[in-house]
Amino acid sequence: MFAVLKTGGKQYKVQAGDLLRVELLAAEAGDKVQFNEILMVGGDKPQFGTPLVEGAAVQAEVIDNIKADKVITYHKRRRKHSSQRTRGHRQQLTLLRVTDVLATGGDKSGVKEAVGTAIARRAAHGGKGEAAPAKPAKAAAAPKAAPKADAAVAEADDLKVITGLGPAAEKKLNEAGITTYAQLASVDPETFEATKVKPDWVEQAKELAK
Repeated sequence: MFAVLKTGGKQYKVQAGDLLRVELLAAEAGDKVQFNEILMVGGDKPQFGTPLVEGAAVQAEVIDNIKADKVITYHKRRRKHSSQRTRGHRQQLTLLRVTDVLATGGDKSGVKEAVGTAIARRAAHGGKGEAAPAKPAKAAAAPKAAPKADAAVAEADDLKVITGLGPAAEKKLNEAGITTYAQLASVDPETFEATKVKPDWVEQAKELAK
């Protein structure tokens, strides 16, 4: 009896006793692994998968992790400063011996599934097509309260009423905390530093503050 299995993006026709080289598996020498992606089981009563044969499996024993023959690649770009590059590559493989072909009962054998190293890494980090755990949603930010109006600003007087005091001077006075006639009336023109305050401004403020 033989079977056609799929692993590492390739298909292999195998039977018990065959030596097989497949793409690197997450297994060590001496491990027993099982291939569950069986496309066909041949024999007296062939079974064809749609796309896989349910319950079928191929069991094998890992002999060693090896490397394939070296492949040399050479690139030359003569129109770009005559650049050239040579690279060598040896594909990592797993050598194993097929021990059994199961037409049924493979899903209950309890033998470790043969998976590639990339799939094993993804599974270890919660991958393998599974959705990553959703991040907890941030609590909706409460609407910012409107800033409380400063009482001094709310009750501010229009300092521009004072003769000679323009918008620029009013702004500097407001920044210094002078917003009312009474506050301006108490300013000492000689010591006040925020802006140049004229003595007649102070006198007019005293009259307006009454």
